[in-house]
Amino acid sequence: MLMENQTKVTEFILLGLSSDPQVQIFLFLVFLVIYLVTLVGNILIMLVIRTDSHLHTPMYFFLFHLSFVDICYSSITVPTMLMNFLAKHKIISVNGCITQMFFFILLAGTEVFMLSAMAYDRYAAICDSLHYMEMMSKEICVQLVSGAWTVGFLNALLNTVFTFKLHFCGPNQIRHFNCELPPLLQLSCTDTFTNQVVLLTSAVILGAISFLLTLISYIHIISTILRMPSVQGKRKAFSTCSSHLIVVGLLYLAAFIQYTKSRSVSSVAVDEMVSIQYSILTPMLNPIIYSLKNEEVKTALRNLLGKFKFLK
Repeated sequence: MLMENQTKVTEFILLGLSSDPQVQIFLFLVFLVIYLVTLVGNILIMLVIRTDSHLHTPMYFFLFHLSFVDICYSSITVPTMLMNFLAKHKIISVNGCITQMFFFILLAGTEVFMLSAMAYDRYAAICDSLHYMEMMSKEICVQLVSGAWTVGFLNALLNTVFTFKLHFCGPNQIRHFNCELPPLLQLSCTDTFTNQVVLLTSAVILGAISFLLTLISYIHIISTILRMPSVQGKRKAFSTCSSHLIVVGLLYLAAFIQYTKSRSVSSVAVDEMVSIQYSILTPMLNPIIYSLKNEEVKTALRNLLGKFKFLK
């Protein structure tokens, strides 16, 4: 009877980062620049890898797909965010919100396991270089990328199915700039215990598996590098995985802050900062990090840009 007397919510209001019009204009310009840099950077990385035959190796195969994931990851969040900075009514339908949440979880899970696959690739290249091409054949690389997408999809589907069983009857204001599952659960007028268990269990299990795969790979990598007799050999081996280490470090730093923050800290402010870091800044930083730390990518970029200059 209680549910029948309550009004069913059909749309949410995204409160965003600020309600001050002047601040919103400033934030619009900042995040527009970030989004454009993200698109240009990742598209350039993909073009360089596709056009330069020297980069047709397993490592750059994974980097190509990571750039594609980063473009999608940023594109499900930032365009809506930019529109809301300029819109008077920052409204999103319930189904639209759940759809955005689905793709957010899908791409987050895919990115995490893509980075684990890249860690395994570095392990194979450094620790078992004689069998590298056998261990990282085209078929295996495709299977690893497909596996990352499959895990991300199943995780997103699992959480979304349980979200569709929720009822929303007010309030309808989301204290965030996009639709993520935790703030969405807070608005439900039905019991969310199952959703919380599914979310926590899937996050812990998949996060632990991805972290352990990456950690074990790097334990073997560091152990192998330390046994190398040549200082130059150590430096060269470490340089091939330094970019990946930085990217992985940024990802797990965000996760560490998210799950170890004090209850006394403003949850909304911290959640927004962490969300900006892993869903907006990381996709922008990934191509920059790989470009600056990788001589092969820098050389290929110079060659590609040189061709464009020649066409002019």
